[in-house]
Amino acid sequence: MVKNVISIQEKKYMENSGLVKINQALIKITAWAVMGIAVSLSIYQLYTAGVVALTALVQRSVHLGAILSLAFLLKPSSSRHNLNKIPVCLFLDWLLVAMSVYCTFYICNNLTAIFERQGDWLIQDKVVSIIGTLLVLEACRRVIGFTMAAICATGIAYALLGPYMPDLIIHKGYSLERISTSLWLTTEGIFGLPIGVAATFVFAFVLFGAILETTGGGAFFIDIAYALTGQFSGGPAKAAVVASGLMGSISGSAVGNVVTTGTFTIPMMKKVGYRAHMAGAIEAAASTGGQLMPPIMGAGAFLMAEFTNTSYLTIIKVALVPAIMYYLTVFMFVHYEAKKFGLKGQPKENLPKIGHVVKHGLHFIIPVLILIYVLLSNYSPMMAGFIAVISTLFISIFANFIRWILTGKNEVGFFGFVRSEIQLLIKALENGAKNAVMVSVACAAAGIIVGMVSLTGMGLKFSSLVLDLSYGIKILAILLIGGASLVLGMGLPVTASYIVLATLAGPALMDMGVPLMVAHMIVFWYSQDANVTPPVSLASFAGAGIAKANPMETALASWKLAKGLYVIPIVMAYRPLLGMGEEYSLMHWEVVLTMITTTLGLVAFASALERYCLRKATPIETLLFWPAALGLFWPAYWANLAGFILLITAVALQKFYPLTPKPTTNPGI
Repeated sequence: MVKNVISIQEKKYMENSGLVKINQALIKITAWAVMGIAVSLSIYQLYTAGVVALTALVQRSVHLGAILSLAFLLKPSSSRHNLNKIPVCLFLDWLLVAMSVYCTFYICNNLTAIFERQGDWLIQDKVVSIIGTLLVLEACRRVIGFTMAAICATGIAYALLGPYMPDLIIHKGYSLERISTSLWLTTEGIFGLPIGVAATFVFAFVLFGAILETTGGGAFFIDIAYALTGQFSGGPAKAAVVASGLMGSISGSAVGNVVTTGTFTIPMMKKVGYRAHMAGAIEAAASTGGQLMPPIMGAGAFLMAEFTNTSYLTIIKVALVPAIMYYLTVFMFVHYEAKKFGLKGQPKENLPKIGHVVKHGLHFIIPVLILIYVLLSNYSPMMAGFIAVISTLFISIFANFIRWILTGKNEVGFFGFVRSEIQLLIKALENGAKNAVMVSVACAAAGIIVGMVSLTGMGLKFSSLVLDLSYGIKILAILLIGGASLVLGMGLPVTASYIVLATLAGPALMDMGVPLMVAHMIVFWYSQDANVTPPVSLASFAGAGIAKANPMETALASWKLAKGLYVIPIVMAYRPLLGMGEEYSLMHWEVVLTMITTTLGLVAFASALERYCLRKATPIETLLFWPAALGLFWPAYWANLAGFILLITAVALQKFYPLTPKPTTNPGI
């Protein structure tokens, strides 16, 4: 009997041992597959960006097929793999990968036939379209979250059930076949403008940022920021603002910016006396501005260029000054907080030496300068991204080769050096594709929303609804759009939020006389607010995680620091801050005056909110700062003059009538 029990246990162990080996092999194969797909996608994107341009539907379908495959493998249906059981979930994920490849290959293989039978679809066209749409919804649920997938599903349901909708939004309704084929087999849905931008411009710049980060460029920009600002009052916080601006202008991701720069800046802020939640909030507010700062601006600038039919160079020109103003506002808040509590900078000996940093990382500036030059030379953004990527790779390899020779490390041998550079290149290409998954999935899902809005005419209905609710008052319409962006941002990435708002709310602003570019810039700015606005503020929560702080306290603090995000778009609507319009240019005297008065207004606004300028403000001085800010923002010269006089008066009182300082009981912020 004992023998039988032992033999059964041994048999079970041997069976389990075999399952363990099978599972481990499958997991290893999946990891290799992810690397292979990611690297292949990056090479494909570079090839189509700089060598051969493909038909839009082919370019986008191949891109989406690879992105969906990565999404299902990187975000598996189950994060727990029991090595002693048959890996059903892993097989399911591979089945979804196979279906994704087939559904996108179907488009490439039948492209001419699809164009010829538009509207006269075969049964296989309909089946592939339904499956493809469901795959995008499932990838969206895994990568972005249930909320975004639910919004997309609601859009489809709205198109299906149009006749049963309330009178305000009723329409004739469409069949499932019409909806699915419109979404999958045309460029009016999933393969529309959003995924088109993601598959061309955005990927090239995401890859540029990944390569720069992988080769050490991220650490270089952070060290530069510390070397420049670390010794001043509240130095690490100011370094966080500068570093986030530098990194954000390349990465274009608020959350990615937080986890990249925040790993260094947040501990340094806490070390000099900042409370944990404020350290996380400063990093979150500064990182959010990265998506407003040229030359990259995330995916938004490229989408805006396509939506408005404006050159990318024009976008980054008009976006630069408002972005600098935003960072000025965050910088002022940080400065005032540091002064209020007497927080000092870091000793010089604890900071990186600017000469040393530049000496070892100067080559990282060259690709950025090349990028700016290429953009100024009126090359397409896709070609600019291609040149930026290639130049970064070449310069990085060349710099490493020179360093390898000069530092006497040639004992590893030339082939050892080549092997390490190839490994670094593969890692950079893999990271670039992985970083693009969220943006591309979001754009594909947003294509469903855009497609349904276009098919049902919901855009016009929404615009008229905004006009009715705002009574045609511009400021009320902007506030309504801001509220809508906050709600959308709770479940959507900023790129998807911008696409939806631009489709629905942009026309309403234009109906009120707001120029096309200004309307899109307002919507773009407000689409960023979910990064720092409670109850769902992803950048703030990321900062709180690094700072080990309360997430909601961090979100509330970052919301205060990012107030420029809400004020500046309102100024755009009423004054020529962007220099847009037939009678304006960026050097027009009225545009320059607007820039000056808005900047001074932001200083007054920060001083009023913090109740601090040169010193702690008295109630009277605070009362002067508030109308000074309002007057400087107001679109009238007499108001600007009055605001300026009030600001000068408040600053003069602070300068010439110092208060007796009281000791603070709280040394940290």
